[in-house]
Amino acid sequence: MLVAASSAGVACAEYAPSSVEAAVCGYGTREKQQVAKMVKAILGLEEIPTPNHAADALAVAICHALAPPLMQVVA
Repeated sequence: MLVAASSAGVACAEYAPSSVEAAVCGYGTREKQQVAKMVKAILGLEEIPTPNHAADALAVAICHALAPPLMQVVA
């Protein structure tokens, strides 16, 4: 997917799961449910996003928004 996106001129970034967890929860080893609860709190949502993949995607977006430019791997 990264190669296809890069070939199409779309900037890409990749983060380790522990980096996403640290950005959202403050520490890099958290359970999925805790990450989902923090996503809910950070974004001011009424409910935890479902399915789990939605919460994961939002956590990655939060991580990307908070990442210093030097940590972003741009293709």
